[in-house]
Amino acid sequence: MPRPRKIEKAKNFKGSIKRLFKELSPFRVLIIIGLILAALGSVLSIMAPSRLSDLVDKISEGLVVNTKNLETITKNVQGSLSEDKLKESMPLILNIKLDEAKVLEVMTSNVSNEEKQEFQTFLTSINPTNQEEMLTKLKELPLSILKIIMPDSTYKGVTITTSDKLELLKLDKDNLKNINIPDSIAKVMFTEFKIDKQVITELDQAKFLKIISTLDKDSEASELYSKIDTMPTSIRKSVEPVFDIEGIKRIVIFLVALYLVSALFTYIESISMTIVANKFAKNLRSRISTKINKLPLKYFDKNQTGDILSRVTNDVDTIAQSMNQSFSTLVSAITLFIGTIIMMFVTNFTMAITAILASLIGFIFMFKILSKSQKYFVLRQKYLGEINAHIEEIYSGLNVVKAYNGKNEANLEFDTLNEQVYNANRKSQFLSGLMPPMMNFIGNFGYVAVCIVGALLTMNGTIKFGVIVAFMTYVRLFTSPLSQIGQAMTFLQTTAAASERVFEFVDAEEMPSEENLTKVLDKSKVKGDIEFSNVEFTYDGNKTPTIKNFSAKVKSGEKIAIVGPTGAGKTTMVNLLMKFYDINKGDIKIDGVSTKDLTRENIHSLFTMVLQDTWLFDGTVKENIIYNREGVSLERVKEVCEVVGLDHFIKTLPHGYDSKISESDNVSAGQRQLLTIARGMLEDSPFLILDEATSNVDTRTEELVQSAMDKLTEGRTSFIIAHRLSTIKNADLILVMKDGNIIEQGTHDELMNKKGFYADLYNSQFEL
Repeated sequence: MPRPRKIEKAKNFKGSIKRLFKELSPFRVLIIIGLILAALGSVLSIMAPSRLSDLVDKISEGLVVNTKNLETITKNVQGSLSEDKLKESMPLILNIKLDEAKVLEVMTSNVSNEEKQEFQTFLTSINPTNQEEMLTKLKELPLSILKIIMPDSTYKGVTITTSDKLELLKLDKDNLKNINIPDSIAKVMFTEFKIDKQVITELDQAKFLKIISTLDKDSEASELYSKIDTMPTSIRKSVEPVFDIEGIKRIVIFLVALYLVSALFTYIESISMTIVANKFAKNLRSRISTKINKLPLKYFDKNQTGDILSRVTNDVDTIAQSMNQSFSTLVSAITLFIGTIIMMFVTNFTMAITAILASLIGFIFMFKILSKSQKYFVLRQKYLGEINAHIEEIYSGLNVVKAYNGKNEANLEFDTLNEQVYNANRKSQFLSGLMPPMMNFIGNFGYVAVCIVGALLTMNGTIKFGVIVAFMTYVRLFTSPLSQIGQAMTFLQTTAAASERVFEFVDAEEMPSEENLTKVLDKSKVKGDIEFSNVEFTYDGNKTPTIKNFSAKVKSGEKIAIVGPTGAGKTTMVNLLMKFYDINKGDIKIDGVSTKDLTRENIHSLFTMVLQDTWLFDGTVKENIIYNREGVSLERVKEVCEVVGLDHFIKTLPHGYDSKISESDNVSAGQRQLLTIARGMLEDSPFLILDEATSNVDTRTEELVQSAMDKLTEGRTSFIIAHRLSTIKNADLILVMKDGNIIEQGTHDELMNKKGFYADLYNSQFEL
C-alpha cells in the first residue's frame, strides 16, 4: 500500500509576494519602466473610445441628412407663412376691392344672377374688421366674381395674377400639406437667405415647401432621401449627406498613432518583463547551484532528490513564466479599470451607471473564485515535487523494483501521486477557468444594457449615436480588466506557491561559515598523520549517538581498514573525517591540526575518494577519468587504465579513449567501478578513502584491482571500508566497529588469533 502523505496547508500568499518583490529589487528599474509603460498603454487605450465616438459621429453625419440645416430651412420657410406674416401680407397681395365701384361692376357684369346673389349674400354676411372670416368666405365666391374683385395687381414690383391669388387663398396655415405656391406669391412671401454659403432663393423655398409638404411624420427615411434628390440645388447641397473627409482623416490618423504608440509601449513593456523574468530565473538557478554546495549532507538526507530537482527546474520556470504574465498584466488591468470608470462618467453619467451595474456581478464572482483557488495552486506545486521525487526514485532503482516484483506497489504509489496532481490541477484550473466565460457573459450583458439605455437617450436627444459606440468599447475595456485581474491573480498564486518552495530551499540552513579559518595544509607537505580523539556524533532526529567516544591514531603511510556490521558507523567516520558533518564532541586532527580549524575545501583537497556508488557524466572516456583536473596527458590516462585493467575494455569501444559514454550507456557496474577507480588514481593526494570500492567487481577483477590498490596506496595514508574482508588482509591496522565504538583493533593475523568479533565476521563469509 502507498505510504500516507501529509497534506500541506496553503502558504502565506502575502508573505511570499512580499519576499518575491524584495528579491526583485535588483531589477526595479526595468520593472518600473515596464509597469509605467503598461499603465501608459492602458491610458492610451482608454483615450481611444472618445475619439472613436467622434469618428462614428463624423461618419454618421455623412450617412444622414444635415438635420440642422434642414430644420433651419424649414423654420425659415414656415416662418414666412406664419399667422402674423399672412395677416400682414395677404390683404396687400390679394388687393381685394369691395368699394362701390367694384360692387357696381359686379352687379352690372355678365355673371349669372345666382352668382350675383351669392356676392350680395357675401357682402351682407362679412364683418370688414374680421379679416380671417372675410378670407374664409371669400373662398366660397364663384371664380367669375373673384376675378372682378381680385384683379391682377402689382405688389413689391411683382405682378400677381388672379389665379395666383386664388392659390394663395387655398393656403391653409393649419394644414400645410401638398402646398403649391405660385412663383409670384413666393417672390413676395419669402425672403432670400444663406446657409453654409448656399443662397436659398424665394422660388427655391417655394419648391422646397411644395416637396416637403408631401411628407408626414410617419414617412420613412428612404422617402425623405428620395425627396431630397428632387429639391432645388441650393437646398440639396445644404441638407444632403456629406462626408467630412478631412475631419475623418484627422481622427483616423490620431487613432492609428494612438494604437501604434500603445502597441509600442506594450511591446517594450513585454520585452522588459521578459528580461526581468529570465534574468531573475537565471539568478535563482545560480543561487540554487551555489546553495547546493553550501548545504550540509543532512539536508539531502531529509529531502528527496526528485523534489529538489523539481524546485530547481519546475518551480523556477513557473516563477519566471507566471511573473512575466502577472505583474504587468495586473498593473495595466487596474489602470484600464480605473481609467475606464473615470472616462465613462465623464462621457455620460447615466450610461456609466448602467455599464457598472451590469458588470458588478463580475467583482463578486472573481473574489469568490480567488478565495477558493489559492490552496489548490499550492498543492499542485507540492504534489508535482512529490511525483517527480517518486519517478526519480523508482527509475534510479528500476532493476531493484523489478527484481523484487515491486512494480505493482510502485505503480500504485505513482497512481496515488498522479491522482493528487490531477485533482489539484483540475480544481485550480477549473476555478480559474470559470473566469473567462463568466467575464464574457458579463461583457455581453453590459453590451445589451448599454444599447438599450443608449437608444432611449438617443431618442430623447440626450446623446449622439457615437456615445453608444464609445460605451460599447468602454464595456469591453471595463469587463476585460476583471478577467485580466483574475488571471493575473491566478498567475500570482502560482508564482507565490512556486516561490515559497524555491525560497524554502534558498533559505535552508547552510553549513557554518569558514571565513574566519586561516589555517591551510599544503597537500604536498602533509605527512599523513591523523588522530581521532573521543569523537562523538549524533544524526539530527536520532536519540542515540552513531559514533560514541571514538579514538584512534593513524600514522603516515598506514593502510587503515574499517570493518563492522551495517550501521556500525563506518561511512559516518569517513564523512566526519571529510567534514561532511561536524562532530558534536571530540576532535579530529590532521598532522596535529584540528579539522575544526581547516576549511572543507582544504580538507577535500587532501583526500582522494573512491566510492561504492559510481558516477559517470556525458563525455568521453578520457574526460570521465581526468574529471576536473588540468594538464593530464593521454599517456598518463592509459597508464592508469592499464594498471586498473581497463585498457582491454576501452580498446573494444569504437573510438577508444575518445568514445562517448554516460550513466545511461550499456556499461556494466564493474566497468563503471573501474573507471571511478582510475579517476581516483590520477589524484595526487596524501590521503585515500576507499568506500566499498571493489564491491561491484567480480573475484578475478578484484584481484587485479587489489593489486592496483596496493600501488595506489603506496606512500599514502589510506582508509578502506570493506565488507569483503579478504581485501583488507594486508592492512596495517584494522579497526573493528560496532555500535559506534571500536571494539577491536590490530592486524588481520592478530585479530584472527583473538578469535573475537572480527574472527567471527571474517569466518561468516565462508559459511553456507
